Amino acid sequence: MSIPVITPLKLAELCKEGRKIDLIDVRTPVEYREVHVEFSRNVSLDQLDPTALMQARNGLANEPLYVICRSGSRGQQACEKFLKAGFSNIVNIEGGTLACVEAGLPVVRGKKAISLERQVRISAGLLVLLGAGLGAFVNPAFIGLSAFVGAGLMFSGITDTCGMGMLLARMPWNRCRQTQTTCCTR
Repeated sequence: MSIPVITPLKLAELCKEGRKIDLIDVRTPVEYREVHVEFSRNVSLDQLDPTALMQARNGLANEPLYVICRSGSRGQQACEKFLKAGFSNIVNIEGGTLACVEAGLPVVRGKKAISLERQVRISAGLLVLLGAGLGAFVNPAFIGLSAFVGAGLMFSGITDTCGMGMLLARMPWNRCRQTQTTCCTR
């Protein structure tokens, strides 16, 4: 079953029509704090429990649940989790928060943060450099670290899942007090 997708412009139209929009943002709390759609609420992907979330949707059980992330990939993963749990009334926001900002949807801006995607690139680069340096100057066996990271990046690209990203999402610097907003009727 394919996951329905909606553009930010269509989402804005639905809000203007006065429809109830239940929008969850599946990025880390720190990413959410940096910038998020005004009427979204944060439920990070690593904490997502589709069954509990759907049961808590008082009066909105028949309405679609809209899912957003930074650019669409984690939103797609969240939608797949909902489908696997037996929930089909899920819609992914095309292009994620970046596209919503570009489309002019109302957003809340907070403290700047390094996105999870950038953290993965920084960490992977550091580990490859560390493995190469230690392999050249300490023991050739350390080159295995660079090979391991390279294999992990290949696996990530092939499967569209990122173990390093999931690990980094759980780090203390990616946590903050969760801000919850209610569903919006505009």
